[in-house]
Amino acid sequence: MGRPTQWLSLLLFLLLPGPLPVAGMEDAAFPHLGESSQPPPRACPPRCSCPRVDTVDCDGLDLRVFPDNITRAAQHLSLQNNQLQELPYNELSRLSGLRTLNLHNNLISSEGLPDEAFESLTQLQHIYVAHNKNNLISKVPRGALSRQTQLRELYLQHNQLTDSGLDATTFSKLHSLEYLDLSHNQLTTVPAGLPRTLAILHLGRNHIRQVEAARLHGARGLRYLLLQHNQLGSSGLPAGALRPLQGLHTLHLYGNGLDRVPLALPRRLRALVLPHNHVATLGARDLAATPGLMELNLAYNRLTSARVHHRAFRRLRTLRSLDLAGNQLTRLPMGLPTGLHTLRLQRNQLRMLEPEPLTGLDQLQELSLAHNRLRVGDIGPGTWHELQALQVRHRLVSHTIPRASPSPCLHCHIPNIPVSWSSNQNKKMLRVG
Repeated sequence: MGRPTQWLSLLLFLLLPGPLPVAGMEDAAFPHLGESSQPPPRACPPRCSCPRVDTVDCDGLDLRVFPDNITRAAQHLSLQNNQLQELPYNELSRLSGLRTLNLHNNLISSEGLPDEAFESLTQLQHIYVAHNKNNLISKVPRGALSRQTQLRELYLQHNQLTDSGLDATTFSKLHSLEYLDLSHNQLTTVPAGLPRTLAILHLGRNHIRQVEAARLHGARGLRYLLLQHNQLGSSGLPAGALRPLQGLHTLHLYGNGLDRVPLALPRRLRALVLPHNHVATLGARDLAATPGLMELNLAYNRLTSARVHHRAFRRLRTLRSLDLAGNQLTRLPMGLPTGLHTLRLQRNQLRMLEPEPLTGLDQLQELSLAHNRLRVGDIGPGTWHELQALQVRHRLVSHTIPRASPSPCLHCHIPNIPVSWSSNQNKKMLRVG
């Protein structure tokens, strides 16, 4: 009887329910019934694409409401080309890891840009809030950018920003800012409080009438200043206004109504771009402050030969490109720098070419003379003798000329037929039409 009793006890033990499971004892790695062993899919807003865990692209979806399920891991968020009218603080504040925020081409207004909109986005390096349809942003709320110390690029062009919409603190805390685009707005002065890290400042197509040195003291690291299509006129850029910018490389002043070359420009300036102004005189010392210029563009001004001093270019020993197209010159300027590679003189009133102004220009590679009043007999003997490197493109009519020929330009019909000629060693080319 003992053995049957043991079997019965074992059977009862096996049939009894086991102990209740203890929390935390399940194997989390083991898939439960109805579950997959694959990791769950990443959350991505409807119709958007998320090619990487840190990237959310909602470009061009006609969105009218800010997406509400953007992953917190997002570092790059593109919402450009939509219909967004406002930036909800609650949604942006979740995305504290964002480095790039692209809101280009929306309907965001100043009212839709709350003061604290970017408060939590302290990692931002690039902000694009440009080309808002109907140009609705007229101000940047005070303190809106006070915590973006890592921001490197800020794009605010094509809006309606005014002087009163920016204050001295708007940009002053942006200690990493290198590029600032405020072009195509309604500014009448250079903004105050620019950071010293700024390298490129784009202020083209505003209504700036005056540049004050005091506004530029903080931006001593500026390399490129773009002021084209403003309203500086004859007094908007006084002597020394740009003196704080000791490292300035390029100054762009296209279409400002200037009547002379600005005085006391930064000594290290390399490119001075002044086309489509009213400059009528070039004095002996007008360019003396910038001996390191490599590019000088004075095209489409009002220069005449009588008012270009023969020593105007004397100190520009490093000049490589000189553009005097579209003026009223009747002869080549004297004293041209011998290191010139490019000389543009098309659309002037040139009536003669003589060898003396071209003497020593053995590095000249391009000479543009189209649309002048030159004829074959107006080109003096020996004019081309020292232009060993001269080249040209476009249509060519080749003509072999002995090296000692007194007038290589024997096949000229100016301005309609370009000319080229060959020496025994090198083929010379001249652009005349």
